[in-house]
Amino acid sequence: MRRAEVKRETDETRITVTVDLDGAGEAEVQTGVPFFDHLLQAFGLHSGFGLEVQAEWDGIDDAHHLVEDVGVVLGRAVRKALGDGGIERFGWAYVAMDEALVRVVVDVSGRPYLWFGISFGRPVGSFHADVMREFFRGFCAAGFCVHIDGLRGDEPHHLAEAMMKAFGRALGAATKPTSRPDSTKGGLWV
Repeated sequence: MRRAEVKRETDETRITVTVDLDGAGEAEVQTGVPFFDHLLQAFGLHSGFGLEVQAEWDGIDDAHHLVEDVGVVLGRAVRKALGDGGIERFGWAYVAMDEALVRVVVDVSGRPYLWFGISFGRPVGSFHADVMREFFRGFCAAGFCVHIDGLRGDEPHHLAEAMMKAFGRALGAATKPTSRPDSTKGGLWV
């Protein structure tokens, strides 16, 4: 069963993430930040995972700590759920939302790396979408390589939502089971 729950508690946040890599795209998310909830729900749906995120935070720094720490815990949960591998390893997706077009490419390589090529320019309501870079840095720390490119667009809501949908689709494709070897090294996490 490719399912995992990871908890993390700091002085700033208390987070529990449960992920089922073989779910049906259902997402239950409560972070206290409505637009961030919306982005995580889009990720859950488009990844095809089952996703539960429960988070509390100290209310400081415009949700920076919350967003970063959810990325950390989600990355750890996905890695734990993957076990020893046997997955496609690579996944990519292009998602358009009105004028926005975003490409995300994922390599479940065991090597953390992030390329983040989106600038949002302005907040979405009170949510500063540029903090999503920290979400992805936290996620990648668990051994994922993610490249994100905003190919066009100027509406930050559309860019952010297209980004999370593309991330979900790319990660969902990369984590599909396969019997083909996923590494010449003998495993992803070696």
